[in-house]
Amino acid sequence: MNDAHHERDSTATKHDVGGVVVRGSAAGFAQEILAGPHRMAADEPRSAGGTDTGPSPYDLLLAALGSCTSMTVGMYARRKGWPLKDVTVNLRHSKVYASDCAECETKEGMLDRIERDIHFAGPLTTEQRSKLLEIANKCPVHRTLTSEIEIKTRAV
Repeated sequence: MNDAHHERDSTATKHDVGGVVVRGSAAGFAQEILAGPHRMAADEPRSAGGTDTGPSPYDLLLAALGSCTSMTVGMYARRKGWPLKDVTVNLRHSKVYASDCAECETKEGMLDRIERDIHFAGPLTTEQRSKLLEIANKCPVHRTLTSEIEIKTRAV
């Protein structure tokens, strides 16, 4: 372990370990999210036993994908000098039977489906719109969600 990494670890408190910190009472679903200087909330809707003080975890996941998509296509259009004026991304998450998914490798049980509709505002050509759709599938969060993900969990 290098000295800079060890020094950072030794000065971190149990609640200040970098990255994103999420904390909440075990009595309910409401959570406080700390991402650097930003504070957000997460919760479940009242219909699921929450207090609806923030978006659900799946809404936050969709927000991450949607914001990354919009940022990525916007950056690409700026680099190309294309007349993209605005990007709107609508996302939905659902569980579907694997047997109903023709393009999926998994054929048994349930799987997660995210539907993403992207509206590009501006006088773009058909080719430009097509290329922006292709670029949307290359945003970093999309690539993460469609790759093999390893999550290491430990109690500290």
